[in-house]
This record gives sequence, C-alpha cells and structure tokens, in this order.
Amino acid sequence: QDPYYRFNDVMYRWISLDNWTYSRTFKPPFDVRKWQKVNLVFEGVDTVAQILINNITLGRTDNMFNRYSFDITSMIKEVNFIEVRFLSAVSYAAEQSRCHKAYSIPPACPPPVQKGECHANFIRKEQCSFSWDWGPSFPTQGIWKDVRIETYNHYHLIYFSLTSFFVKSAWQWSLEIESIFDVVGSKPIEGLVTVNIPKLQTQQTFSVKLQPGEGSIVLLVNINKSSTVEAWWPNGHGKQTGYNMTTTFIMESGYQIEKFSKAYFRTVELVQEPIPGSPGLSFYFRINGRPIFIKGSNWIPADSFQDRVTYDTLWLLLKSAADANMNALRVWGGGVYEQDEFYDICDELGIMIWQDFMFACALYPTDQNYLESVRAEVSHQVRRLKSHPSIILWSGNNENEAAIASNWFSIPYADREVYIKDYVMLYVKNIREIVLTEDKSRPFIASSPTNGLESVKEGWLSQNPYDTHYGDTHFYDYSNDCWNWTVYPKTRFASEYGFQSWPSFSTIEKVSSTEDWSYTSNFSLHRQHHENGNDQMLQQIGHHFKLPQSTDPIKKFKDMIYLTQVMQAQCVKTETEFYRFSQSEIIKGEGHTMGALYWQLNDIWQAPSWASLEYGGKWKLLHYFAQNFFAPLLPVAYEDKGVLYIYGVSDLHVDHKLTLRVVVHAWSSLEPVCTLAKDSVTVKAQSAVPIYKESINDLLERCRNCTRKSCIITFCLVGEGGLQSPTNHHFLSSLKDAVGLENTHLSASVSQQDDIYVFVLQTTAIAPFVSLDVGSIKGRFSDNGFLMTEKKKVVVFYPWEPTSVEDLEKSLTLTSLVDIV
Repeated sequence: QDPYYRFNDVMYRWISLDNWTYSRTFKPPFDVRKWQKVNLVFEGVDTVAQILINNITLGRTDNMFNRYSFDITSMIKEVNFIEVRFLSAVSYAAEQSRCHKAYSIPPACPPPVQKGECHANFIRKEQCSFSWDWGPSFPTQGIWKDVRIETYNHYHLIYFSLTSFFVKSAWQWSLEIESIFDVVGSKPIEGLVTVNIPKLQTQQTFSVKLQPGEGSIVLLVNINKSSTVEAWWPNGHGKQTGYNMTTTFIMESGYQIEKFSKAYFRTVELVQEPIPGSPGLSFYFRINGRPIFIKGSNWIPADSFQDRVTYDTLWLLLKSAADANMNALRVWGGGVYEQDEFYDICDELGIMIWQDFMFACALYPTDQNYLESVRAEVSHQVRRLKSHPSIILWSGNNENEAAIASNWFSIPYADREVYIKDYVMLYVKNIREIVLTEDKSRPFIASSPTNGLESVKEGWLSQNPYDTHYGDTHFYDYSNDCWNWTVYPKTRFASEYGFQSWPSFSTIEKVSSTEDWSYTSNFSLHRQHHENGNDQMLQQIGHHFKLPQSTDPIKKFKDMIYLTQVMQAQCVKTETEFYRFSQSEIIKGEGHTMGALYWQLNDIWQAPSWASLEYGGKWKLLHYFAQNFFAPLLPVAYEDKGVLYIYGVSDLHVDHKLTLRVVVHAWSSLEPVCTLAKDSVTVKAQSAVPIYKESINDLLERCRNCTRKSCIITFCLVGEGGLQSPTNHHFLSSLKDAVGLENTHLSASVSQQDDIYVFVLQTTAIAPFVSLDVGSIKGRFSDNGFLMTEKKKVVVFYPWEPTSVEDLEKSLTLTSLVDIV
C-alpha cells in the first residue's frame, strides 16, 4: 500500500530494520581493454553499504550526502556481477552510539509523539528520515541517485564550477572558473583552455598543465569592459539574466572536452555593522550593492522518498513560492542538499537560497572517521553547488548553537566544555575551513539562529543566540494571542516562525478512511507529531473564533480544518507584517528587521504542519495570504494603546506618491459606512514609513453608527499607471464578538477563457474569509481566503492539469466564516 496511507508509517517499520541487498549482472557496452581508467560512480547511496563487483569488495559507504567513486579498471570483465549490501540505518546508528563510550551525545531519541527512531545524529543521513515534528519516520535505504560507469584515457573532468566577482578597483566583472581533473598516467598533460561568452564579447585562452592524479586548475576570466553586463537579481528586483558560456579543453593527448554552462553575475554581502541609536549590529543582505528585504519561507524535503521528487514536483512548489512574491527560501539543515534541478529552478525564478549544512537540533560526534566523512561531504556539496547565483549563504547547522546555549539537553554545567569543543571542531575548524577554501564568493555563518559576528567574538557560542540586537532569530509561541503584535521579537532577521494548520479535506481523504474524519480520531492524533499540536490550534482559534458545533461529524471536521487554516493565515500575516513594518525604525534599540522567512513552505506528507503548501502542492489559505503580505507595495496597520497606525511598506526601487484609501464597513451591510482618501502620501523606496495615525475612538466617531464590534476597517494604496497594493484589513474586535454578520448566500458561476477559468462570486452580505475549494483538481486561484465587501468579485483559477467547467462546478465548495456552525 501507499506508505502514507493511515498508519502505514508504523506498520512498515520492519522494512527499515532489515538489511537489503541490491544486485544485478551487466555487460559493459564498450570494450573494457581499450580504456586506461574505468570508474564505478555512485552519486548517492542511502546510506550504509558494502559495494562489491565480481565478489571483490570495492569499499564501503556511510554518508548519504557524499559521492563515491571506485576504480574498477582491473576488475571489470565482459560480464559482471555487482552487489550493494545495505545495513539497516537504524541499527547502524544505534551501534555507532553504543561505540561512542567516552560521553553521550544527545538527544538519544525523538519525543514519543513523533513515533521515530533513535540516534539520527550518529549517521550522515537525512536527519528527518528518523522522524520530525511535521513528518513520519521512514529511514529509507537504497540507491537514491544515479549510478554509472565512466571510462577515460588521459584525463577526465570531475567538477566544473564558476563564481563571479566584481572588482571595484578595475570597475569590472570577472569569473573564477575551477576545474577538477583526474589525470591518468604518471606524466603531466599540457594544453589550452578557451573560455567563450559570445554575448559579452569575451574570449580568453589559457595555457594549462595538469599534474598526475586528482588536481584542480583555477582560471580567472575578465569580462570585456565595453560589454554591458546584466546582473542576476532576486525575484521582484530585476531580471535573472544568465549568459551562455563554452569552455573548451584541448590537451596534448588530442582529446578535447567541451563544457556548456551558464554564467551569472551577482555579488552578495551579509552586512553586520553598528546601527546608530541601537546596541548590537545589523544583519541584512546586500545583493549587487542593494540592500534587499528577504521575504520567503523554509524548505523541507518534498517527500520521504526522494525518488518521487521529480522536476515537475520541484517546479510546482518553487513557482508557487515565486508567485506568492517570495524572493528567498532557507534549505533547512535536517533534510537533504537538494538536487541540481532545485537550484537551477531557483536561479531561473530569482529565489535566493540560504543553504544550511545537514545538521539539525542535535549534538554530533567528532571522532576521526566521522569528521573525514563530513569533510568529504562538504567539499562535494560546495563544489557541486557553488556555481548557483541563487545560493547567497552557507550556514553550518540548524539550532545547534541555541541547543548548547539554552541547554536543551540538560547537560551538567561541568560537562559543557566537551560539547563546546566538539561544536567548534565540527562547524568551525572543519566545515567553515572547507567552505572558505572552496568558495570565496559568499558569506558563511556557523548556525541559525546565531548572533553572527557577536557569536564569533564569544568563541562561536553566544550566551543568547536569540538576542534581537544581533543575527537572526527563530520564534514560536502558541499560547499568547497571535493577533497581538507586541509578543513578537523586534529582531534584525526572522529566519523561522509560524503556526500549524490542517491540510484540506481532499488531501487528507486520500490517505484515510471514513472513521478517521474527526478532529479527535486516532488517525488525527497519529498524524500530529508535535506535542499538544491539535490542542494548541484549538486554543489559538478560540481567541478570536467560535469553535464548530455541528452535529454532522464530517461537516464538523471540515469546519475545523477550515478554521485552522484561517487561524494560521491570520497569525502568520500578523507576525510577517510586523517584521515588514519594522524594517526602517529602531524602537528602544530594536528593529531594522530585514528578513522574514516563515516556517515552513512545503509538506513531506499529508498531516497537520506549519506548511503553506500541502503535500501535492495545493495552496493553503496561508499561501494566498503570503501573496498579499509579501506584496512589493503594502499598507500595514496595527493598533497601539487605542491608536491606529498605518505604514506604507515598499520593496520598489523608487519613491511613489500614492493615495491611501481607508474604508470603514459595518458587518451588516455591503455599503461602506464611511470612506477616507488621503492624497499624495509618499511611500519611500525599500522602506516602511508611517502614513496614517488616528485614535480608533475618533475614527468610529467620524463614522457614525460604528462600534468596535459592528465595524471593520479596510485600506489600500493606489498610484499612477495602475500601481496598486492589495487591500488589507484591520479587525477592531474578535470575530466571535462581531455584531451584524449575516448569512451570505454565496454563489459562483464558472466559465472558461482560453486555458484559465473565471469564477464570478456573488454575496448578499459581507463575507469574511471566503474560501474556494475545488477538491483534488490541481491548480490555484488568483485570490482566496479574502474578505468580501462587495456584491461581486472575480477570481481566476489557474489549472495545473486539464480540467473542465463541469468538473470545477461539481467539485466547488464555497465557505465563509458565517457557514461555520
């Protein structure tokens, strides 16, 4: 059965406890005697295996993230028998932990609610495959990337990478090209390398000499000064121009290699410097000399089974990120280094990548074998990935500085030094050293959250990595009311924060049966891997909404799902808008927030989680909200001591004179109670400025017949030439206390226009949080979860696969808050 169906993650546990052997017989499609060198190459082995050819052991593997190459020149025959004998990752990890006798390395096991396996930190494997608080335990084993045989005479190109630099003194771009070769034979080989970038009228030829064995050559190409180089820009800030480049190696052996690649030009700086009027340091990214506010989310593996993650899967998820106005994702350190296609798509869409190394929420051993394996992993991954302009930062681990600083694992104070030493040994003396040697084109930080340069000053481990005056922070709070912006840290950079919700019924339905369809079923408890997660969602909903009371159990379950999504969307919106409006101000020494990456973008299976995209790519309400709260131009409101403030937030590159429209509606009528237009409001480029201030009492006084409970405020920015922000809203009371909400009689008519579908919605009353759901028909709407304050609204559906008006009409469910009983 589908491993994700119902309780199969537990039923199929035996698979990961067994050892499995892969074997086959093959005939090489070439004459083996004609080649000086024959290699057997594994791009990815998951994880612990012995590899044999014709009953001769070639070697062993112990690292899922490494590439393994074996010289089989003397062993290959006309007919060959190859075997890969796997050892259970679970038993290997347990054995490694047992052998580490000097001191324990926590955590031993995940919390019971995760139904996971122990000692993930003792094996170089996708950490979350042993379980996580949003994912199942499927400790896979097998061949997860390509296997091939490569043959060559003379020499062979193993890695090829290029990084760009802007040389200020010469006011000129240059490219550093690194090629790593294996030279067969005992003599050096000489030859010529020609690099050609036609569009930039740049061609250069170099004489090179390759030494025997494995070695690298580095070439520096200066770009023709009379050519205009278009830089690579993040999504929303410019184009993602890349230039076709051909590199030709013609060596004395007469054997030539031609390498086609794309050259991108961009610079990145992580700016950590004093801020006037504030203790601490800034923490923001400058791309091509321009400070960029980082908007986006965190990426986890898209499936427990990596071979199911196709190019189409990646494209759909990453395009959805770009379509929601994101310009960055953090590839989180408990998953995998993503496949080449992932970074290619990010290069193309302008999505910047904060790349963690694969260490998360744990302490790790530092014995020689382990360190050697990690060093090989880091060199391989940096060489493989450093050509991508999308990657703007290497980060050593996820939350391990914080784990020691906040003593997550209850380590006695006297023993701390051992773990601190291990920490510095692993992330600083090994990983950092390799990264700085291999890649001088982008910054490195040792952990996230971190205090950046301040952590370095304190010996790489700061006392409080969550200090809002430095670096980045992770922040979660499920008990306080999420509509209250004062609970959020006014941090320099928010790299993780979020709230859970349930995926749509259509997503859950595929992996469950009828008796599972209630919020308190065994299935619902089984799928929730975060301690008390289901209750925390109810508690957060309860602050502002009435809980469903329907006597029909399936309607009640669907109503719960809808409310969790509304709550999540509204919570993350409130917090993200707080980070966006804090970018230009310092209050009591805090502020200048320059990044908001919520937790998390995507899902690994069908379950409650922090994701805004469900497993399969369907947009939750949060993702539709993200499209608005990450909009390049946005008015944001908050209330402080009874006063309403509206800020104009802009990522645009020039100042704009705009009109702010503020409209007050009564819940009971589609006619506005009053409207205010404030003209020639200046919204400054790439900043957040206050543009409106009024006490709520004065506002309600002006709009007669309004109270906090009977009215709501909406507002938007409008400019010349069609420039317009999304319409935002500010609630004056909890919706459970709202007075005047009426039945909406929502209806929709569907028609087709070319390859999109148009939904015309009609309502007879104000409808909060209108949700359109077309079940398992794949695609997305132009807008969803919105506040409907007019009789008619047009929403477009973009299908991801062929569908029809009939199918859409049949599948459509329309829900608004007043439909929840």
